[in-house]
Amino acid sequence: MPHATRVEIAHLVASPVHRLEGRPADGPRDEPGEPPSRTSVRVRAHLGIVGDRYFGQRAHRTAAVTVMAVESVERVARELGVDAGLDPVDTRRNVLLRGVDADRLRGMRFSLDSGDGPVEFQGHRPANPCAWMDVMLAPGAFRALRGRGGVRCEPLGDGILTVGPAVLRTERPLDDGDGDGARLF
Repeated sequence: MPHATRVEIAHLVASPVHRLEGRPADGPRDEPGEPPSRTSVRVRAHLGIVGDRYFGQRAHRTAAVTVMAVESVERVARELGVDAGLDPVDTRRNVLLRGVDADRLRGMRFSLDSGDGPVEFQGHRPANPCAWMDVMLAPGAFRALRGRGGVRCEPLGDGILTVGPAVLRTERPLDDGDGDGARLF
């Protein structure tokens, strides 16, 4: 893939349980065991992230890994006037990137390399936000995240992703076309 962009893998999330089931008014389920935030994750082709609730789930084969831009959550915090900021991990997206508009990965083949070799993905449909975002992030976050909730992806290769600097390779450029590498948020 010819187009390389330096990004940061800001957060990795793998949770063995579904916390956000039922009605948001009832609150999230408890999460037993270790917290979902990880420093590294193992990705398996066509299965997902080892230890995540969607790993190997047939219904989620093309949506086993979700990728989102941290900047989307930061923008929502500004729009909603949340001075303390919002924790991107609370979106429960698996891979939270800084430095690229992850929503542009929809329909695109791409790879992420955080130092242990590239891990390839196919971006599919949007990872639309749900009403739980009003509970997990802030009132109004559900609507504010529409169109910027990230993308659901199918892993095409095995590998390790680690929090920190990474290289995103794509089939086509992700910038606004003026050649300065600007990301549109």
